[in-house]
Amino acid sequence: LVDEMVGNQKVVQAFGYGDRAMERFDEVNRKLQKVSLKAIFFSSVTNPTTRFVNSLVYAGVGIVGAFTAIHGAISVGQLSAFLSYANQYTKPFNEISSVVTELQNAFACARRVFDFIEETPEVPDAAGAAVLRKEDGNLSLKDVSFSYNKNVPLLKHLNLETKPGQKIAIVGPTGCGKTTLINLLMRFYDVDAGQIILSGHDIREVTRDSLRGNYGMVLQETWLKAGTVAENIAYGRLHTPQEEIVAAAKAAHAHSFIRRMEDGYDTFIQEDGGNLSQGQKQLLCIARVMLNLPPMLILDEATSSIDTRTEIKIQEAFQHMMEGRTSFIVAHRLSTIREADVILVMKDGNIIEQGRHEELLARGGFYKKLYESQFAH
Repeated sequence: LVDEMVGNQKVVQAFGYGDRAMERFDEVNRKLQKVSLKAIFFSSVTNPTTRFVNSLVYAGVGIVGAFTAIHGAISVGQLSAFLSYANQYTKPFNEISSVVTELQNAFACARRVFDFIEETPEVPDAAGAAVLRKEDGNLSLKDVSFSYNKNVPLLKHLNLETKPGQKIAIVGPTGCGKTTLINLLMRFYDVDAGQIILSGHDIREVTRDSLRGNYGMVLQETWLKAGTVAENIAYGRLHTPQEEIVAAAKAAHAHSFIRRMEDGYDTFIQEDGGNLSQGQKQLLCIARVMLNLPPMLILDEATSSIDTRTEIKIQEAFQHMMEGRTSFIVAHRLSTIREADVILVMKDGNIIEQGRHEELLARGGFYKKLYESQFAH
């Protein structure tokens, strides 16, 4: 609860949830106090209880032994031996009961560890998997099916052929499978059925590192690490010369705001870019891809947090960057994908329409409805 409230402090304050958060904290704290006291009491009472029972046994042996010795059945030496044996017999129980709490904690921790070990691991690279070089971007999907939950189908019998240098736009309503398709291309998940073939290679028969090295991704959700601006731009290419980093930042139109920062490219930014605006973070992620320039690009709402004027400049940079590269553009704003060579219209996990912007409008199908819903006057 504390982690949520502190980590999302701006949202808590914006919605006036501070007083309610304090009430919830007090409520949770009271519950924690009660269960903690119970846990401490019951864990603490185990050892004294064991010692009390063992003392009763010791006393019982002493009393019975004393009467027996008085009647001459055993000697005092034998009684002394019995008492010594009774003490030695109960000592291990006292020792065990003193660590029973730690033992329970150990069992709980062991269960978590074994649950983690028993999780289904990522399928390792195939033995003798090929290592891809800089491929031409010739990609095809053959009868691909996939679902996160086997009882709820998502992508069904997808077929797609792309040529090197094509711009492929993917549009459709939320939840239709656009991002899932990207995840399959990057092999974050393996297909349930069918094949994805890159330049003649089934992507399950090549190493993941070499496959992903052929893609450059700019996602709607930005990710930056704690480090300098230059280190974040050069994340995919360590030991890159400073002039190349600056050139990539200029191409992404990030150079101007970086230069205004206190230490320029050596400015330290917090984890996940907490001291930058959302638009600035996205520009740094775009600069990261522009530095690598891989043969294939994936742009998933890459300019969603950027102002319109900068977006126009970024689109120009993208056009230059996409020349000769196969590009997959996921967009909700249809104005960004008019120039695409092929537009894939997805709905309920299927590609229901495919073609250029003008062709799809002329058909008067689902794409036209999507387009008119954004641009109807």
